[in-house]
Amino acid sequence: MEKLGLAWKALDTRRRLIFGGAFVAALAAMLALGQMAAKPGMALLYAGLDAAAAGEVVGALEQMQVPSEVRGDAIYVAAESRDRVRLALARDGIPRQGQAGYELLDEISGFSATTDMFDAAFWRAREGELARTILASPGVRAARVHIAAPSRRPFARSTAGPTASVTITMSGGTLGVQQATAFRYLVALAVAGLEPEQVAVIDSRAGMVLAPGVEGLAIDANAQDIDREKYLKTQIEELLEARVGRDKVRVSVTVETEREAQTVSERILQPDTRVTIHSDTEEVTETDSGSNPSVTVASNLPAGEAAQGSERQSSRSETREKANYDYSEVRRETVRQPGAVKRISVAVLVDGVTTAGEAGAPIWQPRPAEELAALRDLVIAAVGFDEARGDTVTVESLPFQPSGEAGEMAEASSLGRFVERNAMQLVQIAVLAGVVLVLAFSVIRPVLAAGAATREIGAPPALAPAQTTLAIAGGARQDDPDAREAEARERTLPDRDSLLRVVAERPELSAAMLRDWLETSDEEAA
Repeated sequence: MEKLGLAWKALDTRRRLIFGGAFVAALAAMLALGQMAAKPGMALLYAGLDAAAAGEVVGALEQMQVPSEVRGDAIYVAAESRDRVRLALARDGIPRQGQAGYELLDEISGFSATTDMFDAAFWRAREGELARTILASPGVRAARVHIAAPSRRPFARSTAGPTASVTITMSGGTLGVQQATAFRYLVALAVAGLEPEQVAVIDSRAGMVLAPGVEGLAIDANAQDIDREKYLKTQIEELLEARVGRDKVRVSVTVETEREAQTVSERILQPDTRVTIHSDTEEVTETDSGSNPSVTVASNLPAGEAAQGSERQSSRSETREKANYDYSEVRRETVRQPGAVKRISVAVLVDGVTTAGEAGAPIWQPRPAEELAALRDLVIAAVGFDEARGDTVTVESLPFQPSGEAGEMAEASSLGRFVERNAMQLVQIAVLAGVVLVLAFSVIRPVLAAGAATREIGAPPALAPAQTTLAIAGGARQDDPDAREAEARERTLPDRDSLLRVVAERPELSAAMLRDWLETSDEEAA
């Protein structure tokens, strides 16, 4: 403490102010760092909520007396209580995402509600439930469903069917056609009488995805063509690279598909063949037998006296057959949906063969025609070639232009991921290290420098050569007490040159030391 007091006295007013300010700043930084370290870590509770849902969550946290922070659209709570808070909020059904569902029907009073009021609440509840179901799909951030159901009126000749529209906001990217088609059928099957073609699906960023009256397959035709072309291209490249080598083949595939739905009806008559379609056979048989008496005198005589007449017998048989014939007929009806392949065109460019010449220079040569024909046969087999459909496959061998060397892909190192995950902890460590350095250079270093100067002034200097000679020569006078005292005084007192050098290097410290000596001498004299 004495050395610290001497060092403080040796400082002038300006340096004392600097020293005091540095000490106060270091102390404040250490206190702030301690507060930051003692403060509990905050963890993300919810993010991306709309204003109403976020306000509901904050209100529930205030009622639960849970400290929270709002940073933009994110809500943070203490890390150790985040899971417990989530479970407590989920128990109360918070946050409520999307529209209200069937709970709207619970709020309707059966005595005061009219039919129109109940219908409106029912459709609102149906829309809310559908929106909640869509929100449960991965990647969906927000969803709204609107259903237009015309009211049924008595004595109406015709009633238009219901229609619907779905607006979806994705968390990242845009809504795909396949997912939009799934949402369309989800809404259509939930409403009686609603056709899937009457449901429009809209992406809030990309616009119309599925228009009303258009099937999803027709809209997705381009995407299907691109996927099919990529698949065929990959298959052909992998097949040919096994022969010609990597990066020595380029493939282009174009697939033309049907864009419209077609219904083809066909009727084929075969006149060479006759088919009985109806047959009717009628047979008639008649038999007649009896006598034919003649008119004579005997016919008027009494019985037994008349002469017998001639007997008559006749029979008739008739068969009638009626048949209806028709030609053999074949009826065929074919329905062609959009997406059927009309034609496939494939172009393949293969690099040649490079050999070393006489002088060592590379010589490029095209591949033989037999090899190109074999490669073409492989491509034909890979794409499902159909000559009747008009498919074309072209394989050529041409030199490739040299391309620049590809750069290396930059990947995030483990150190970068560590820094990203522990950013706040690293900032706290850096602040603490800065405070320690400031404290060391502003406070400790001047104190140590002052102590070193004090030791240098008070320490006996090394003996000069002349003094060493005198000390050796005076060894013979060790028995003389006066000589020993004089010799000790000479050893303890520094020489004049050393004092002048110290005073020149540290004038302020030397003045402080002299001032302290004078004050000490005055106190001893008093």
